[in-house]
Amino acid sequence: MKSKVLQILKEEEGYISGEEISRALGVSRTAVWKVISSLKKEGYVIESSTNKGYYLKETPDLLTKEEVSYNLKTKYLGKDIYHYYQIDSTNKEAKKMAVNGAKEGTIIISEEQTLGKGRLGRGWISPPRLGIWMSIILRPLVSPLDASKITILGGLSVCKAIEKVTGLDVKIKWPNDIVINKKKVCGILTEMSAEMEKIDYIILGIGVNVNNENFPEDLKDKASSLKIEGNKKYNRKEIVQEIIMQFEKYYEIFIRDKNLNKFLEEYKDYCLTLNKDVKINSNKESFVGKAIDISEEGELIVQKEDGEIITVFSGEVSVRGLYGYI
Repeated sequence: MKSKVLQILKEEEGYISGEEISRALGVSRTAVWKVISSLKKEGYVIESSTNKGYYLKETPDLLTKEEVSYNLKTKYLGKDIYHYYQIDSTNKEAKKMAVNGAKEGTIIISEEQTLGKGRLGRGWISPPRLGIWMSIILRPLVSPLDASKITILGGLSVCKAIEKVTGLDVKIKWPNDIVINKKKVCGILTEMSAEMEKIDYIILGIGVNVNNENFPEDLKDKASSLKIEGNKKYNRKEIVQEIIMQFEKYYEIFIRDKNLNKFLEEYKDYCLTLNKDVKINSNKESFVGKAIDISEEGELIVQKEDGEIITVFSGEVSVRGLYGYI
């Protein structure tokens, strides 16, 4: 009922009486008052007047189900949203929920992560109410061999969303780091549970530094935030909604076509890694080469110094620019 009361308050330009709300929802005025009190505790500034009723004056910067789902134009992504003020890891929670049968499109989002993680076991700093820390549960009817392509979709979707909401010049460092001015503002972690020929679930974890202003000394040369790069504070909810809508659009095409052909060129246009000298680090070897293309499978095609052309898979390597992070 809270989301319905909030929707009524948001759509009313002025005051609306408790009686009108109770009549619209078929509940008592006492029930409405309790919901209003609950919303105030969450940070909503709601003016109350004996003669006029209630007026929503200010909305807090929260990524609650009520906020994210309001005016979210998707078919199934984000229809189930689980919001936390603090959690160890949204990916970890998403995996638990996926095992217990959570539907495709379920989203887990938290104001803070205490044990956020990135690719290759790295940590991810997730301070409260400054960024977007969320995971999406997916159950695609594609081969497990195609699962890594979801990473490409995620990177492109986040890139498009940030560009649309902020107007910033956003790029992608293959496969899925989102960068602005050569500094990382977003990371994406894709995790999968599958059998030989069937995917049980995929967890798409997304971490975006939105309004962060401070980073540890060892990250300052390669990490940044939208606020630092744009010199202004951004509405996290707008970015979350746009990411979800962009991803559903690309995801549906991918599920239908079973390939990346429709948007691979678009991804390449955003990809900073192409045509650059890079260093490839894996458990087996390290070598230097030039990134010359991205395959239809979403793999990086690299020409080594001796002229040999090889394909690099995203799940097993770290790619660094020869003269820095990019």
